[in-house]
Amino acid sequence: SLRSNAVPQLSAVRFSSYFTPAHEYCKVDGKIATCGITDFAQSALGDIVFVDLPEVGDEFDKGDSFGSVESVKAASDVYAPVSGTVVE
Repeated sequence: SLRSNAVPQLSAVRFSSYFTPAHEYCKVDGKIATCGITDFAQSALGDIVFVDLPEVGDEFDKGDSFGSVESVKAASDVYAPVSGTVVE
């Protein structure tokens, strides 16, 4: 999960989940955003054999690579959909 002060808002409407064109997402609860890859991306990768995750305290800007996912088909970097600090 990332703590972010820059959670996107559209007008007066608040959404709880945001998605990128590259199939990353963040689900927002207060100032905490849980980030990952979508079900579509998981299905496209096939059987996942390794996941590289960031450490607690690591800081990322939106668009930075914050991990990777390897499957029997391919390896892919995962990019931060928002800026923030890893809290768990």
